Amino acid sequence: MIDTTIDVINKLGLHARASGRLIEVTTRYRSDIQLGRGNNLIDAKNIMSLLMLGAGKGSTLRLVINGPDEDKAFEAIRDLFAARFMEAE
Repeated sequence: MIDTTIDVINKLGLHARASGRLIEVTTRYRSDIQLGRGNNLIDAKNIMSLLMLGAGKGSTLRLVINGPDEDKAFEAIRDLFAARFMEAE
């Protein structure tokens, strides 16, 4: 199991387009992937749940991944956040 934090660094935060890109990544993996604050975690494969997080720029989110491909899922998610969801700044 991977249990870590990840920072939202893109200008607009985890808005609709960024959430959609995150869904494209998370749904590729069989592992359970959860994101949130503290113990308030949501299914990171559910667009409505992601939008309800209201994670703006500068937010630190908890990321929990558990399953057979958790390492690959973590790398892909980390890279997406680091690339600012491929959005122009």
